[in-house]
Amino acid sequence: MISYFVFAWLRFDTDADWVPWREVAAVGALTALLFLALARVVKLHQGRARVASLEEMLLLGVCAASSGGLVTLVNLFTQWVPRTVPAGATLLALVLMAYARASWRRFNEYDDERFADDGSTRVLVVGAGEAGRELISSMMRDPQRQWRPVAILDDDRRKRHLRIRHIPVVGTTAQLAEKAVEYGVGTVVLALPSADAGTINRLRLAALDVDLAVKVLPASTQLLDEHVGIRDLRDINLTDVLGRNQLDTDVASIADYLTGRKVLVTGAGGSIGSELCRQIHRFGPAELMMLDRDESALHSLQLSIHGRALLDSDEVILCDIRDQTAVNAIFAARRPDVVFHAAALKHLPMLEQYPAEAVKTNIYGTSNILDAADLVGVDRFVNISTDKAANPCSVLGYSKRIAECLTSAKAQDADGTFLSVRFGNVLGSRGSVLTSFAKQIAEGGPVTVTDPEVTRYFMTIEEACQLVIQAAAIGGAGEALVLDMGDPVRIVDVAHQLIDQSGARVEIEFTGLREGEKMHEELFADDEPQDVRPVHQMVSHVPVPLMSPESVASLPVVGTVDTVRGAMADLCSSARVPHPSAGALPVR
Repeated sequence: MISYFVFAWLRFDTDADWVPWREVAAVGALTALLFLALARVVKLHQGRARVASLEEMLLLGVCAASSGGLVTLVNLFTQWVPRTVPAGATLLALVLMAYARASWRRFNEYDDERFADDGSTRVLVVGAGEAGRELISSMMRDPQRQWRPVAILDDDRRKRHLRIRHIPVVGTTAQLAEKAVEYGVGTVVLALPSADAGTINRLRLAALDVDLAVKVLPASTQLLDEHVGIRDLRDINLTDVLGRNQLDTDVASIADYLTGRKVLVTGAGGSIGSELCRQIHRFGPAELMMLDRDESALHSLQLSIHGRALLDSDEVILCDIRDQTAVNAIFAARRPDVVFHAAALKHLPMLEQYPAEAVKTNIYGTSNILDAADLVGVDRFVNISTDKAANPCSVLGYSKRIAECLTSAKAQDADGTFLSVRFGNVLGSRGSVLTSFAKQIAEGGPVTVTDPEVTRYFMTIEEACQLVIQAAAIGGAGEALVLDMGDPVRIVDVAHQLIDQSGARVEIEFTGLREGEKMHEELFADDEPQDVRPVHQMVSHVPVPLMSPESVASLPVVGTVDTVRGAMADLCSSARVPHPSAGALPVR
């Protein structure tokens, strides 16, 4: 109404005597009623959108333009008031309403932005995107005033003059140390939920160089919803510098083959086997058989699944996979439908000293499980392998490569689907680098790393087991499935990260590469096709050469280390993946 009176007064050159006040008031009231009716429909005044938000401005514009436009159109024919009055008054009303809303929001936010020197932590926020904007707003709304943002860094030059709630962008990430000193901050918050591991690690190291604490927002896939707040802040952790976010696999959608089926897991007491059993148990198999030769490990596994462990049920099976007679008897009696073969010796330095043990367990033991599974007509068989099987140069790598080849050969004759899954180092598994480093840090060091440039691929136990379960659903017979694990991570960076988190002053000692160790692990052999992903964008499929049991039977289990190791190496070197155009793989 004010807009109609003001614009009509201006329309008649501020001469009030010429203004048809009664008509202007009537048309203004009509426009106001139309506006309120439209606003009611879109819930403009019922809290549909936050005050002065972009969404509210759009709703406001639609309601004002629609009501004013309709009245303007009718007035063209009726000439109730001068034709320019409804149009001009509508524009003026829209400006006044928008300004009033913005002023109201600014007034209510003003108290949030007044920080007293009450001990709140001064922080430098890295990232002026939407996540940074919401994080700063959350800090200012926090009644406890725990965090006090004082400046923002962003590498986008278009944001160099930007202010978020009066907090200015003061420079780029290259100036992190300089700006931290200038603004007297003790903590850096990385509001970069989509940043890659290299960026996170670079900023982390820059902050640590000037003794700044580092907080980080998790990846957007890990946030509970699309909104960011101070409750999402956490300390930077190892996952942030691994090279990728954890694979988000909807296992439930593809694990129907486990429900109501009899499932057997070998090596069930190990790190991978036990997590695999816990995940499989959730899908309601008709029977879950957990096989291992370590009774204590089976006790721990049963306790973790059921909360009690009497070891008196037939779900736990005490058996050594080297014992072919016992393995055959168990498979004949229990007749599993799905088998996950996780039993293996895995410690590289130990197997370099005792290669015959790798032959007995990783090769002959795998052969025993494969034969028994074939005899009872197992529907799906998944052999768990390692990235060390690609271009192997260690006893562990040789033995796992031969196990892959045996699985591939069995897939040619068996009725079910037999395949392998290949992945890198598993975080948190027994004997993993995390466990070793944590123990060394707890004891005061030094933390031992073989070489400053050595790199490895990493994944979590949960992620590895999801891949194994998914492999049985999407893998083809005789294939090896390889997870895209992002970029390899330097082991020394992992050591630094764990030391920084501990707060201890621990030295790092370089010991040199051991026999059979690579400087950089590989996921694919030189003669394997790279990055063939026909089903899942994060899983590659590679063909595996066949290796007959007869050729493997000649491997010695008695003799010198060099003799046994050399025999395994010769057998692996003779196995080659043919070009895809060559047709089916021949049985050696």
